Formats: sequence, structure tokens, C-alpha cells
Amino acid sequence: MPNRDKGMNPRPLAAVLTVLCLGLSACADPRPPTGRWEGVYEDSGVIIAARLEIAANGKVRVSAPNAITSEGPLSPADRVNIVQQLESRLATSWPAVEPLPLEFDGHVFRKPGGVAPQLEWDAGKKRMTMIYYSGNRNSVRVALTSVGEFGASKS
Repeated sequence: MPNRDKGMNPRPLAAVLTVLCLGLSACADPRPPTGRWEGVYEDSGVIIAARLEIAANGKVRVSAPNAITSEGPLSPADRVNIVQQLESRLATSWPAVEPLPLEFDGHVFRKPGGVAPQLEWDAGKKRMTMIYYSGNRNSVRVALTSVGEFGASKS
């Protein structure tokens, strides 16, 4: 019969060390993605044009002018006109947009100490979503597309 007192089995120790390393890496401060994103959201009650920039230093700038359209159905031409007006307002006002203090947990951006998500990042799909809140409406998820330069796709 083998003597089991001769040494410690390294497998449990390796498993414990692996769990500890994973736990420590989960506590690390995740770095937010950097880049620029834009998107437009439309439904029967609102049209939103959104722009987001996350700098290498983690500063987040976001703006989302909107138009409430619940007074009645709009023609396709009216909708296009409203989107163009919103995008123009966004481009004009963008230089004055100040960075927001947002906390990032690796997936969700929130206001400091806040609960409600402001932005969601899917690293696997490289997809950014802005959550738009407006008074008495339900929140709206605005899918954003990564861009090199703002407005470049509109030219």
C-alpha cells in the first residue's frame, strides 16, 4: 500500500491558486473601450440621434438630441428631415459637450454610485448600446456603430 504522507498532491493547490487569480482579475479596474460611435433610433413616438466618444484617458462624452413625434404619423420624408435636423444639431453642439463621470465594470457604464445603466459594451461583438431615458417614457436602447470620424458616413 503506498504511503500518502510523503507529499502533498499539487492538484488542489493549483485549483486554489487558479480560483484566487481569477478572483483578483475580476477585481481589477476594467479599461473602457476607446473610440467613437454614432447611431439613430426611431419609433412611432421619438427619434434620437446619438454620438459617443470614449478617449484613451477613459473620459466619456455623449450627446443624444431627440424629437418627440407622438403627435401623429409622419411621412418618410418628414422622418428623414427630422433625422437630418437632429444630426445637424448634434454636429453643431458636439464641441461643447463635456465629459461625464461614468463608472465602467467591464460591461456597463453607470453614473458614479448609480444603478441605471447609461451605456452597455459587448466586448465579444464589439457592440456599444446607449440607454436613453426620457421622463415618462420607457427607456430606449440605441444601437451605436463604431466610426472613425463623426458624420463621415453621412457625406
